[in-house]
Amino acid sequence: MIELDIRTRLGDFTLNAKLQAPSDGVLALFGRSGSGKTSILRALAGLARPDQGRIALGGDVLFDSAKGIDVPAEKRRLGYVFQESRLFPHLDVAANLRYGAKRAPGGERRADFDAIVALLGIEALLPRKPIALSGGERQRVAIGRALLARPQALLMDEPLASLDAARKAELLPYLDRLQAEAKLPIVYVSHAADEVMRLADRIALIDGGTVRVIGTAAEIALDPGFAVIAGRFDSGGVLETAVAAHLPDYALTRLHFAGGTLDVPAIDAAPGTRVRVHVRARDVMVATKKPEGLSARNAIEATIARVTPSAAGPDAELALIAGDQTIAARVTRASVAELGLREGMPVYAILKSVAVGKSDATRRD
Repeated sequence: MIELDIRTRLGDFTLNAKLQAPSDGVLALFGRSGSGKTSILRALAGLARPDQGRIALGGDVLFDSAKGIDVPAEKRRLGYVFQESRLFPHLDVAANLRYGAKRAPGGERRADFDAIVALLGIEALLPRKPIALSGGERQRVAIGRALLARPQALLMDEPLASLDAARKAELLPYLDRLQAEAKLPIVYVSHAADEVMRLADRIALIDGGTVRVIGTAAEIALDPGFAVIAGRFDSGGVLETAVAAHLPDYALTRLHFAGGTLDVPAIDAAPGTRVRVHVRARDVMVATKKPEGLSARNAIEATIARVTPSAAGPDAELALIAGDQTIAARVTRASVAELGLREGMPVYAILKSVAVGKSDATRRD
């Protein structure tokens, strides 16, 4: 378990954060800039000392103000990846990586070096200096350096924040592989909804220095607090699916879940592979009858679980139950009234295949 209950004053800002979460998989700390996410991460790493509280990881107490325990950062065995790669500019990639390996218990192990280089796809980069790397490549090397120290957990502080869209797209597949193959607890800080929906197993919503709620990605995607932080553009739901078949003539992949099937742009994954799909509420239409003559390929039978009209705006949020999962939809309040949409009503959730981008469908095996 990751256990943290700390209080500290940072100028005019007060951090009063408490969280408890399983230490397997990826825990995302999600919130606006200035909400306290990085302050929590730095306290966990030992880079900042809270005024009061307790921090434990996997049963090891790292900080306890009441008992006078404060394990130094260098002895906590936590890998830290910053927004900027912080590589040594005078060393080539191989030497930067070996710097991390020297910090590992028992020293460098060639098997670890080769495995991590392969995992991150940086074989061709080994002789280069950091100045000759793209932003995404530098971050991959920084992640490799942290992993080679053989940490108990990996802490990542907005590792994509300094990258443009192209470099983010370059790095995200490696982060997918990292969470699937490294088998290492990861605490991931971000204010980008698409990142946490793609990568996180659990999400903690951070607001005003407090942890407002913790849950699975599917649970948090439907939390009103997530919609407020993520904004109307990215709020929505998450479907946990599996690859059922490929439709190569149309460059599509058919996914199956308990509520039906979903056709999305082709995914390079074998049948049976688990895939998480982030479905934005703005991309979902609702029909009271099975539609005909539409270009949208996905019409999923569902039942309305909740209707939440906005206080003053024109829209309303619907929670639709399909099988054992929930799809979020955003429609106008006028449509709610004219179609008589209400809780318990059977409907069809309609989603265009092309509305699911490459960053929205993520392999989870």
